[in-house]
Amino acid sequence: MSALSPNLSAATAAVVVAAGQGLRAGGKVPKQFAPWRGKPLLRHSVEALVGAGVAPIVVVIPAAWAETAEVALAGLSGIMLVPGGATRQESVRAGLEALIEADPAYVLIHDAARPDLPEAVIAALMAALEQVPGAIPVLPVVDSVVRGEAGLRTAAVEREGLYRVQTPQAFRLADILAAQRDWAGAPDAGDDAVVAQAAGLAIALVPGNERLRKVTFASDLEDDAMYAPPFRTGMGYDVHRLLEGEELWLCGVKIDHSKGLSGHSDADVAIHAMVDALLGAVAGGDIGDHFPPSDPQWKGAASDQFLAHAGALVAQSGHAIANVDVTIICEAPRIGPHKQAMRARLAAILGIDIGQVSVKATTTERLGFTGRGEGIAAQALVTVYANAAVHTKPE
Repeated sequence: MSALSPNLSAATAAVVVAAGQGLRAGGKVPKQFAPWRGKPLLRHSVEALVGAGVAPIVVVIPAAWAETAEVALAGLSGIMLVPGGATRQESVRAGLEALIEADPAYVLIHDAARPDLPEAVIAALMAALEQVPGAIPVLPVVDSVVRGEAGLRTAAVEREGLYRVQTPQAFRLADILAAQRDWAGAPDAGDDAVVAQAAGLAIALVPGNERLRKVTFASDLEDDAMYAPPFRTGMGYDVHRLLEGEELWLCGVKIDHSKGLSGHSDADVAIHAMVDALLGAVAGGDIGDHFPPSDPQWKGAASDQFLAHAGALVAQSGHAIANVDVTIICEAPRIGPHKQAMRARLAAILGIDIGQVSVKATTTERLGFTGRGEGIAAQALVTVYANAAVHTKPE
């Protein structure tokens, strides 16, 4: 958790508006679920809010896309999904109403179409709320501004005092909720600060950030593809001790041998290395974060489920597995006779083609603990790529 402002020690919640259909961005899914820099667009700003210590976070979504939203935000804590309304304002109101029971002091209202949310902006907003009931991030207008009609310039507009408004916009929850309930203006105010100011609330302007630009058109998603590497790699390494009386599992295959691997789970050293490699490719931590050895539920557990979980996290991050490569390091048993069965088993667990799976083996020429037959080591390397077809439109 980041210590951004003294106000974050009080309850600070967020409403992330992601209920639009995003038609201007094209594609088969609303833009908030489309891949952007390796993840669903929506996930970026929600992760930033979670990292800043904001909770709970209400994400307002199109009702028909609830399952897709759950996949896009899988693994994040403190998230509530709420169906949106016909307009942005109705969606914001629904999100605010959902926060009543949690009763936070402050709320950040943010558009999911602004994925790159700097911590400095959140800090500036929260600091401003110590003095005023509302605050919004803005950038000065630096280009010349003109009015036009029928495609022709009609008049210049003085740009002094003009600002571009961004989100998130920050308010004291009680104030903005009362303002939303009392709003008697247009069906869609289009801006939360408009509603707040109509209720007599003072709104501070704080410095925004060019990173907070809004993703609106298909070209916005396409242009950012050049900044995101199409491939990511991860590496894993693991070691387990060989003991008599233990079963020997390697790559999900049980092998007859005089000794087996010792560990809290089934100690499948090859799968454990592969799990860490997959998690590393998507910056998802390590196997101990997801399956801590201190947790008794994993005692003797089959490592297959660890690998399936890591594969699911890769998919949820907006990636797909290109290939996996594992090397088993031991003097015995001989791995060669089992390679094809191992490849087939790994492919089945991950739901990929066997041609994407490589299993190799080597020795250390009787040097070290593997050479003395005291244990088996494994190292794995995986490659994942940004998958533009992760989400599909619900039937």
